[in-house]
Amino acid sequence: MATGTHTVEIPVEVQVVWDYISNLENWAPTVPAYKEHELINDKQSIWTFEGSVKGIKKTIQAQVDITEWEEPSNIKFELKGLSDNFTGSGQFTAEEINGKTTMTCTVDVSAGGISGAVLTPVIKWAVPKVASRLTESIARKILVFS
Repeated sequence: MATGTHTVEIPVEVQVVWDYISNLENWAPTVPAYKEHELINDKQSIWTFEGSVKGIKKTIQAQVDITEWEEPSNIKFELKGLSDNFTGSGQFTAEEINGKTTMTCTVDVSAGGISGAVLTPVIKWAVPKVASRLTESIARKILVFS
């Protein structure tokens, strides 16, 4: 399993962070390697990512299921690979202290099956970078949004 966690402090109230992050359409395009997404309903979507590792171009599809919405501070989700054998989960948390919000993104991903041996080193390398880049990108977007 690979885990990535990243925390940023944003100089806005927690409700501003929630208003942005609770709308998937706001931040989905900021996920590294994002290509597109399709909303199935308010808690389920299909995401497509495209990237290259060591010169090999790869398209990956994942189902993202929101499992918990706790306004204004917590969103949890589950991931399931549709194109490759992987599963995962993640969470956004936000806590306001003195008019500033600390936002943390955590993502866990593990690969299984025959492809797991090939995917695991890539996942262990990529997941921490994805968590960091996603959190920083969302923070920048929130500052523009607010």
